[in-house]
Amino acid sequence: MSFPVLPPTEPGEVLLICTCYDDGKPLWGDLLDEVDGRREGDVILLSEGEVRLRAAEKAGWSYLHGGNVPALVPDGGHAAPVAVLADIPVAYGGAEPLLVDLAEVPGRGVRVPAHRVGEILAGLLGGAVRFEDLVREMDKRGLYQGDAGRPAFPAPEPPGRRSFPPLPASSAGLLVRTCFDDEEGWRALLDDLGGPDGDGEVGADLDPDEIDPDNYPLEARVVEDRRYEGLLPGEVPALVPREPHATMVALADARTFAEADRPLTAVDLYETPGQPAVVPFRVAGSMECNLSISNMDFHSFVLEEGVDPWW
Repeated sequence: MSFPVLPPTEPGEVLLICTCYDDGKPLWGDLLDEVDGRREGDVILLSEGEVRLRAAEKAGWSYLHGGNVPALVPDGGHAAPVAVLADIPVAYGGAEPLLVDLAEVPGRGVRVPAHRVGEILAGLLGGAVRFEDLVREMDKRGLYQGDAGRPAFPAPEPPGRRSFPPLPASSAGLLVRTCFDDEEGWRALLDDLGGPDGDGEVGADLDPDEIDPDNYPLEARVVEDRRYEGLLPGEVPALVPREPHATMVALADARTFAEADRPLTAVDLYETPGQPAVVPFRVAGSMECNLSISNMDFHSFVLEEGVDPWW
């Protein structure tokens, strides 16, 4: 079952999409009261009327993730360069709204303070601000100009809009090779992860009694395809199929084969789509497991600049 297509937007208009519902009732949390603007029906006028933020409700958008939004933009007509999501973290966790890029690198996201939505959207629509500017100033929790500390490994800027094929569906994780310069290093990484089985997966069907909790194995489908060479974190969310939606995508990139602990670049698909977390390969399994059972948040694995990792 696919998500409904988004309604078209007029110039100066941006959609505020509710993606959290309870028995078909939209859950906005406190967001509509926190956005600093004047209400006119389903439209909130921001920045002295420069921006029209139109609330969009449809139960079919329940559990819509940021990476899935670009595919729902209708063909033809005007399309805003960004959409705003009121998602589960907004409804239940008091998080700030999620801005989703629809123009520069479609599908990546950044959280912005609710009271600054008008200011930021006016900058984006007027060309004074690029989405990349927002990403560059995210804190480790994915909040624009937040105070949670700077990430030690900021998201790299993709070199313009590029096209990649959709990633395969997986109910667990995906391990995607994006660097093809070190064949020996790639094989050594797969060996250290237990080697892929006949279905091309690592860590699948392991006996729970034989698992070392201090070195939890990564369960992921291995993707070794040169069409993904050079794929960057911000480009990943839009490539992940809706169902089954992967828990985590881990990239084996140039850093993986250049450093002793063979770090993988994990990509956030839920809280702040496209945000990277660089973790040693031995930590990636624990990360995927904790994310799958909602025991930890993605930002718990994002290294803070100047701070030793908790592991």
